[in-house]
Amino acid sequence: MPPACRLYLITPPVVADLAAFAGTLKEALGRGDVAALQIRLKDASEAAIGAAVSSLRPIARAQGVALILNDRPELAARLDCDGAHIGQEDGPVEAARRLMGQDKIVGVTCHDSRDLAMTAAEAGADYVAFGAFFATDTKTTSRRPDPEILSIWQETMLIPCVAIGGITPANCRPLVAAGADFLAVSAGVWAHEAGPAAAVTAFNAEIGEGLKDRMRP
Repeated sequence: MPPACRLYLITPPVVADLAAFAGTLKEALGRGDVAALQIRLKDASEAAIGAAVSSLRPIARAQGVALILNDRPELAARLDCDGAHIGQEDGPVEAARRLMGQDKIVGVTCHDSRDLAMTAAEAGADYVAFGAFFATDTKTTSRRPDPEILSIWQETMLIPCVAIGGITPANCRPLVAAGADFLAVSAGVWAHEAGPAAAVTAFNAEIGEGLKDRMRP
């Protein structure tokens, strides 16, 4: 059997009504397999991030979903998150690992570069993220890797790879087939025309089909 591929949710960049979003999240997590939830509130205050973690962490953990904080490993450790995700400008992996400890998750954005990914892996990252594979309004991107980067990574490295950037149920299947261990998704779930819960169901169905494609010669 090929390695599994799982859904990795990222919050919208702004959560105006935390209580309403918590309810939406709970419903969505009940509709299919989700591995992780990344809290990515770029312009929020530390207090707002803390409130989001306090509200969303029990919902995530009740479903066995890891809670990851974006950019801020020191805050992630202080707020008892399950992990931190850092970019290339957020300091070295070794520093994030020291802050998080050995039992927590550290993930690293590597854009379209296997060299950056290998450096992150050697430094102790738990996963590397490649992207953006498609156009996205969630963040400004300038890199557009070929899905082949996922295949090469899967064949040569042990730590998981995450595909990110403009991923929807309609376009995710080739990324799964190419070797993504996780699909990191924001608008593809929260802005889905049938709603987030339906999006999680749709993603899981397409992931299943992509894994079948991966098994074909």
